[in-house]
Amino acid sequence: MTDHHLSEEVRTFAGYLAHLVAELDEGGGWYGVFLHRDPHGMRACLHGAEVPPWDVVEALLHDLAAVRGEPRAREVRAEAVRARELHAAAAAAHDRRPDGRRALRERLALMRSEQAGAVRRGEELLARLAAVPEGTPEAEGLAQGLAWVRDDHARATARIEEFGARLAALPEPPAPPPPSPPPPVAAASGPPPKPARRRPRGARYAWLEVDDTAPDALLPDAAAGPAPVPDLPPAATTPRGARFGAGPGPEDPPRTPQPPGSREAPPPGGDEDTDGPRAARDAVAVLLRLRAEGRGGEAHALLCEAAAWPAARLPLLAAELHRAGLGPDWGTLLWEAAAQPPERLVALAGALTAAGRDDDAAQLLRQGVARPPAETAAAVLALDGSGRPEEAALLIRAFAGSRTAEEAARLAAHAPHRLVPPLLAAAPTAAHRRDLLHALRVAGLPTS
Repeated sequence: MTDHHLSEEVRTFAGYLAHLVAELDEGGGWYGVFLHRDPHGMRACLHGAEVPPWDVVEALLHDLAAVRGEPRAREVRAEAVRARELHAAAAAAHDRRPDGRRALRERLALMRSEQAGAVRRGEELLARLAAVPEGTPEAEGLAQGLAWVRDDHARATARIEEFGARLAALPEPPAPPPPSPPPPVAAASGPPPKPARRRPRGARYAWLEVDDTAPDALLPDAAAGPAPVPDLPPAATTPRGARFGAGPGPEDPPRTPQPPGSREAPPPGGDEDTDGPRAARDAVAVLLRLRAEGRGGEAHALLCEAAAWPAARLPLLAAELHRAGLGPDWGTLLWEAAAQPPERLVALAGALTAAGRDDDAAQLLRQGVARPPAETAAAVLALDGSGRPEEAALLIRAFAGSRTAEEAARLAAHAPHRLVPPLLAAAPTAAHRRDLLHALRVAGLPTS
């Protein structure tokens, strides 16, 4: 698309985006990742031929925050508000093109495929990670791969939500005129014709590619299906769990029933969670049935829900899952739990450690700090500032033990005087400490 064919909104946003990336390093941060993975797509966005998904813009704003540092954080927050407004206007104009609806549908289908693929790759990596000794180069490589898969999954999920909302905002195309009524025919004798069966809807039949007018023999009869289980939200359309937020928005449909035995977390200092063991057993029973019926999407949705349960139930679920031979599902549950907010991540790790599951707690923290350094830095500072230094130190140790020295320096850049000392103290070996000192000097940060 040439520049003179661009709408004003798209042209304005493309100019803004070009101005934003001019401050960024092409070889580092998310901007460097996007340029490496899809240089043509990035250039198309900068020239206005495409409008990037919002998660890409958000990642570039994270890079901008790292470049400008904590003293100018307020500027970046204001920048994010303006970027969101410009992006929304450009996306709406882009979608109004003659082929906009078709393009959105294609992207939505692609992102659903990407999301499902990320789940499969994550489960494979988790199974391989569980089979190799901790701390080995192979384990570190698998953990790094898992971090990228988690990012792919999170981006696909965000784009499913964005593209779906943009598609819903488009005006419906005009309906074709109704066909002329057929000429009247004489009434035939015999019983009235059986009404046509509609294509079944919902996650259970999402795989069907049949027409609404297909013969009955081609359509499953819901009444003849297996014994019912709780109607869990399909992961591809209404994702739940840590990375998707706490629950439905103001315009979402009513919340789907929880798995058997699940309840809201009791308030701190409240009564003991006496329902925990039964809830864990019931959830695993449902999971076994879903796996047996090949309903992987609903099984994954159940694991997403379980990741948001009270922290004390996590070790109970671990024991029940392993007892039932569902070890890979425990790995998936840990992966989902790792995307919880950092404060809750620490509470989950503490519950696992208290139950004697130190290796699981360490794995959870390693995966939890795979998020961008800026997010971990913000969490550490918030925990420390709210009088929880031990929990802040736990996150720092997990980060220092699983990320590169350069990434640690990027984390430290957000508040050098508060973050450099604990990072140096948390370096797992003398070699790690030397590498970190070098990275800090290269970044122009204090080393004490």
